[in-house]
Amino acid sequence: MNNPSLSNNFATRSPSSGQRLLSLDVLRGLTVALMILVNNAGDGAVSYAQLRHSVWNGCTLTDIVFPLFLFMIGASIALSLRSRLAHGTARSIILLQVLKRSVLIAAIGLLLNALPYFSMSTLRFYGVLQRIALCYALGSIVFLFGGVTACIVAIVVALGGYWFLLLHVTVPGIGLPGVAVGVLDRYGNLTSWLDRLLVPAAHLYHHGIYDPEGLLSTMPAVATTLFGVLAAGWLQTRRPAWQKATALILCGLILLVCGLLWAHSFPINKRLWTSSYVLFTGGVSMLLLASLFWVIDGPYQLRRGLAPWLVFGTNALAAYVLSEVLAIALAAVRMPRGGNLQQSLFHLLPHWLGPPPLVSVIYSVFFVLVCALPLIPLYRRKIFLKL
Repeated sequence: MNNPSLSNNFATRSPSSGQRLLSLDVLRGLTVALMILVNNAGDGAVSYAQLRHSVWNGCTLTDIVFPLFLFMIGASIALSLRSRLAHGTARSIILLQVLKRSVLIAAIGLLLNALPYFSMSTLRFYGVLQRIALCYALGSIVFLFGGVTACIVAIVVALGGYWFLLLHVTVPGIGLPGVAVGVLDRYGNLTSWLDRLLVPAAHLYHHGIYDPEGLLSTMPAVATTLFGVLAAGWLQTRRPAWQKATALILCGLILLVCGLLWAHSFPINKRLWTSSYVLFTGGVSMLLLASLFWVIDGPYQLRRGLAPWLVFGTNALAAYVLSEVLAIALAAVRMPRGGNLQQSLFHLLPHWLGPPPLVSVIYSVFFVLVCALPLIPLYRRKIFLKL
């Protein structure tokens, strides 16, 4: 559906100032472009370590991308819902629209999981878009009916509660973490156990023992989203730009340090979305947002060179879905001499371009550029796709 204004999913207009916060669009665009890049390596086996997820504990550049996107979803929630409330829209109407949009996003996620063969016996139930849908719905409900105070309380409860569950609750049939089994043991942690209890292995990520977007780990992921709500809410105030940026930088540093300190007893782990991981990535997200806000919406008013990121940032969901469909299609086409079309295209790149990791990155960059091609005319015509 076309709309002359940005969709409610990605609205970035501040009702307090009446002006767009381009820094949010730019950060969203950077995040989506990076998400597409790291998800579509030419050869994942030779990729640079920072362009792959951590095997278990730890945090790479790639591990920051998804929480940064959820952080931006939270920012969109604050800006969109507050604007609609200011215009007198009833909370019940907003809630129904939020739930409808969440269901549609989750349905698209299931459809992507089903492509290309639609094998229902091995359909993965969880996924990136399913998590986005849940976090968007729950984050919206907390902010819509409880405001800033409820967001802060929900963050504390989610992070503290998740820590308690994973470190102090006995896992049935396995034992107490840190006593009968190691802390965050891959098989023996409560999150993995619950995934296996609720969902058959055939419907989990890679048919394994857990799902990185599983049910229980959605609880701290909602906290990541609410950090974005709080950050955008702060940017909506009428304080001077330097005060807004300084406060976000201080908060970002505090969250980052707290995450690193907590990691000594509760490791940073993207696959389980641990509470320390939420604090660490929340800190990084706030620092990035504060920096871009200062340069773009602050005193410098930077306007040059933003178009590539605005192309992705103003049609973020469409860009992500397009990249996933393209990647699935390339992987599904089998070549006569073996392998698939994606592998064949990668091997067309000459080896003299550099070492294998660099060639893999070059392929990823080309993939991002291809995804941008259909989005450019949409951006130029101010057409923004929404659900």
